Amino acid sequence: MGITKTERFTAEQNELAILAKAIGHPARIAIIEYLLKIDSCICGDIVNELPLAQPTVSQHLKELKNAGLIKGNIEGTSICYCINEEGFNKLKGFFQNINAYLIKKECC
Repeated sequence: MGITKTERFTAEQNELAILAKAIGHPARIAIIEYLLKIDSCICGDIVNELPLAQPTVSQHLKELKNAGLIKGNIEGTSICYCINEEGFNKLKGFFQNINAYLIKKECC
């Protein structure tokens, strides 16, 4: 596998790329939408909402958590997941910058 050259980009650019990659799968979008709808849940509830096997859902949850888009707390034998506002605030700031540019810009 080739060198990614991530060291040639800013920390913010690398962080935004990780966040964007984490939401770049429809199953992860579905998980985020479900968490927004119910505010928190355990992994089993998410598995019941998606047409995926439990190990697959767990892998998607892991990716979202590693990117900082969700948080998980262990409660007994279950993990309760919720949205991590900090991660989404970073995405929000990025898209607000794009939106501000688009509002001002008259492009071809």
